[in-house]
Amino acid sequence: MNILFLSRWYPDPPDNGSKLRIFHLLRHLSETCTIDLISFTSEPPDPEKSRGLAKFCRNVWTAEYVPFVPRKFDSFQGLFSSTPRSVKATYSTELDQLAIRAVSENVYDMVIASQIDMIPYAAKLNVPVRLVEEMELTTMWEQYALQRNPLKRLRWFLTWHKLKSYLRRTLKDFHACTVVSDAERKRLQSVVPHMKQVAVIPNGVDTEYMSGDFGPLELDSLVYNGALTYKANYDAMAYFLKEVFPRIQSGRPGVRLYITGKTDGVRIDKLAVNSGVIFTGYLPDIRPRVATSWVNVVPLRLGGGTRLKILESLALGTPVVSTTKGAEGLNLRAGEDYLRADSPAAFADATLRLLGNEKMRSELAIAGRNKVHEEYDWSIVGERLSEYIERIAATTERSARIPLIA
Repeated sequence: MNILFLSRWYPDPPDNGSKLRIFHLLRHLSETCTIDLISFTSEPPDPEKSRGLAKFCRNVWTAEYVPFVPRKFDSFQGLFSSTPRSVKATYSTELDQLAIRAVSENVYDMVIASQIDMIPYAAKLNVPVRLVEEMELTTMWEQYALQRNPLKRLRWFLTWHKLKSYLRRTLKDFHACTVVSDAERKRLQSVVPHMKQVAVIPNGVDTEYMSGDFGPLELDSLVYNGALTYKANYDAMAYFLKEVFPRIQSGRPGVRLYITGKTDGVRIDKLAVNSGVIFTGYLPDIRPRVATSWVNVVPLRLGGGTRLKILESLALGTPVVSTTKGAEGLNLRAGEDYLRADSPAAFADATLRLLGNEKMRSELAIAGRNKVHEEYDWSIVGERLSEYIERIAATTERSARIPLIA
């Protein structure tokens, strides 16, 4: 099968959640399919940092990504547009022309639009099967549903309903979608009832890459691996540092919390930071920091999808304490594969128990690692996607590949 894959993220090196997913799915698909990739990129690809994208893509074409920067005048204009402002403002004629040229010069059986941003480019292509990979709506929905300020709530209400209308209109041109969790599947099908072909393809982890000796364990060490430039991560740390970490420090005065990832433009001064908090900044290799930490804390309260940070931590043998929200969409057993805690007191208590009990830590580490090896290795996840797209292609061919919705 020949596939044209359109991506918002240039996936090499795979240094964030979206890039990791795209990189590993492309790697797996390339075992049985011929892949051409068209991707946005924020900077020229660096061969020194590459993990080998060129090995599993026949062609790679890139277009410069211009980030969405909200402006008041654009906001006013956006009121009269049926297209979400973020989609309209980042639309690229360069990427559009790359896709049109690729289809004119090559024969493809399927185009895969990775995430919502790629829908307008894929929708117009004359390719037998069109699929949207990793539809994620929860983050946008939460912006509206959890907003308490009346004016901001009205703004997000309008944004959310414009997105719903846009998806109902544009997804008529697509045969299938994938999501990372059953919760996302239910939300998508409530928004777009005519989209019947929706498969849950979870996030995964490269268990081979996560194996090895990364150094001795550091006693009384916690880690949170997530860039605070992402709203859900910032909210998680604001909550943890104010409500949970002081309780842990009362029980273990020498405890240290390592927060990894970028903090560019983030109001660190608004966080309840003390001498026990260490910001590492961006780490090119997250494995040593996570693997040598005693506990990985995931106090998330917002966001959609599933957490690669949890899967990576479990693969590295570092136990996780997480909120229900943090572990949402993952087939993990609370109390066996990880510890669940949804109040400040419960979160602090669970973390303190792990910090003071090496046997419990070891048992959780073994169970968590076994779980990701059995269910979440990228080879297993990739095979699920391969089987799904083969089934969609076969079904579409049998139905003479006519549009799904008139």
